[in-house]
Amino acid sequence: MFDYLIVGGGIVGLSTAWQLKQRDPDSSILLLEKEPDFALHQTGRNSGVIHAGIYYTPGSLKAQFCREGVEATIAFCNAHQIPVEQCGKLIVATNDDEHERLLSLYDRAQHNGLDVELLNAKELGDREPNVTGQGAIFLKTTGITDYPAMTKAMANVFRKLGGEIRLDSEVVDIEESTDKITIQLADGSRFESKYLIACGGLMADRLALMQGIDIDFRIIPFRGEYYQLPVEKNGLIKHLIYPVPNPELPFLGIHLTRMIDGSITIGPNALQGWKREGYGRINLNLRDIASMLLFSGFWQLIRKNFRTGLRELSNSLWRRGYLSQVRKYCPAISLDDLQPYPAGVRAMAVLRDGSMVHDFLFEETARSLHVCSAPSPAATSAIPIGRYIVDRVGSD
Repeated sequence: MFDYLIVGGGIVGLSTAWQLKQRDPDSSILLLEKEPDFALHQTGRNSGVIHAGIYYTPGSLKAQFCREGVEATIAFCNAHQIPVEQCGKLIVATNDDEHERLLSLYDRAQHNGLDVELLNAKELGDREPNVTGQGAIFLKTTGITDYPAMTKAMANVFRKLGGEIRLDSEVVDIEESTDKITIQLADGSRFESKYLIACGGLMADRLALMQGIDIDFRIIPFRGEYYQLPVEKNGLIKHLIYPVPNPELPFLGIHLTRMIDGSITIGPNALQGWKREGYGRINLNLRDIASMLLFSGFWQLIRKNFRTGLRELSNSLWRRGYLSQVRKYCPAISLDDLQPYPAGVRAMAVLRDGSMVHDFLFEETARSLHVCSAPSPAATSAIPIGRYIVDRVGSD
């Protein structure tokens, strides 16, 4: 019998485990991860950006967690010798409509208390000679780091504090009774606990349903495809370069990212996926497809975003279309510069009416807390999210 069971070895699960053990050192805590290592899904397949929080609604959990997460992430990296750099980000407007949205973003940044600077076309060109646009917002605090390295450092701290971790441990059944939670693994092992914290990411809805929780959402996977610039173009930009995002979508658009190893990636797009862990060339899973097709919210989502979905599919199949999204603000990139890079998949929580969940979503029972939606910037915000969960569990 453990005091706590935590399911999920991504950065949110490990952040929660480490901080819970730190807060309650005498408690017995077991973390279960179905993969042979940590951070193999969303945590390890993103742009590695430490987001400043400019996009998020003032007062929302996303805005709060992100603002707190920047300082916490940098402090953790410095304390554990993990590479981190605050290179800053430029959000670039390339036409009149984007420039109008850029000014709205600037106002939101000020309401969120961010250190930002509004640049005109000349000032943009002075900072980034290879980037063109009518103007830009410069966010000084945005940075880059190695999130898988952070996750593994959290795991090491958790173990040193006395926490237990079991890898290759896929949960297949969860039963809650009045006095305990019982979990069964694929290999037949069973564990009992007084409390469960589930940080399942792409499998968040399945863990909740496995426990018999009545949820009104499903996880819909969105595949993000990246490219990488050739080594000789690693000096093309000095900052992170982002387009002005479409306010109707929770995706930030195809951007140029300086990675912590010095390379530059391009992406991601946002392609409707047919496999939750679909990182290869052929990405079909019958169970995942059936889960979507039988959920009314999926059809509502498709109806509401049909044209956007077609455009994303076109850009995925036709590299020139993908390239055109980048050349709007960086014409120095050519088709031959788009070199292969691993894809990622985002776990998008979608409600029955087809609306996407843009903020954090939790489901609770007497003996469990499920993190059902931890949207971007979950990696940036992982430390305050973990602290929030620990506080919430401690108050029960």
